[in-house]
Amino acid sequence: MSDVSTTSEAQAGSTDQIKPFMVEAAGVRGRVVRLADAVQEVLSRHAYPAPVAGVLAEMLALGAALGSLLKFEGIFTLQTKSDGPVRTMVVDMTSEGNLRGYADYDADAVAAVATDRTTLEVSDLLGEGYLAFTVDQGANTERYQGIVQLTGSKLADSVQHYFRQSEQLSTALRSAAGQSEDGGWRAGAIILQQMPAEEAKEQGLARDSEREEGWLRALTLLSTAKDQELLSEELTPNELLFRLYHEDGVRVFPGRDLAFGCRCSRDRVSQVLISVAPNDLESLKDNGRVEVICEFCRTAYHFDDDDLRVLQENADAETPRN
Repeated sequence: MSDVSTTSEAQAGSTDQIKPFMVEAAGVRGRVVRLADAVQEVLSRHAYPAPVAGVLAEMLALGAALGSLLKFEGIFTLQTKSDGPVRTMVVDMTSEGNLRGYADYDADAVAAVATDRTTLEVSDLLGEGYLAFTVDQGANTERYQGIVQLTGSKLADSVQHYFRQSEQLSTALRSAAGQSEDGGWRAGAIILQQMPAEEAKEQGLARDSEREEGWLRALTLLSTAKDQELLSEELTPNELLFRLYHEDGVRVFPGRDLAFGCRCSRDRVSQVLISVAPNDLESLKDNGRVEVICEFCRTAYHFDDDDLRVLQENADAETPRN
């Protein structure tokens, strides 16, 4: 039996969404991520060359897929730090489903790599470094962070490596990013996890051998998913899952919307400026004012001498006196 609707999602291919699903007969659960508008919002705020835009778009899909597996109230962050032409990439997702991201890169080095190679792999752009996963649930909770060395030709290879090292549930994923005919960017991902043994038994997989056979079958089917299918505007997530797993019976649960959202604000920038020493603040001025530009959304915040004086006066008024 397949509990999938292939007709009720007429517009689902053009939305930004996470779709949870389960394949009981294989002892597998997972997520499908489709991103369109959110990716375009992130990339349109920077003049990224195509190779950088592509790898950042794919990282946005991976960040959403990984974050959706966790139960948290706060921010999930995926970050690379490396010695290649793309030095840093940061993607984060809030528990409300707001996504943002940016990349720091050497434009000349990216152009040189793109000229030297007919087919670019992520490893060509990133070089050697690490991938970090961080869950931040606020000041009163302990931050969780996992770090793994960048490995393989794709970002997904490093994520797989992390799960293998951390001895968590067996996990597999596919991800892709690309441009449509109108030049807009899209990204997509599928992530699978093997159910724990006890949960698999509840689904009717009494023997470990059945659970392993189901996992291998799910992996084989996942490998048949094409990049075009992950990115398609016409093929809905339900239809893609039906194509992959209908023989085992795939159950799709209500989706969750995602959207671009930056958390920067004038108040947040003000708090940072208050902590800067007066001499250092003076050195930041250009034409008599300090300009702070958000790395994620490129919003510019300006503070002249009067603004800075008021900030300092307010900070002094809030400082407890002994």
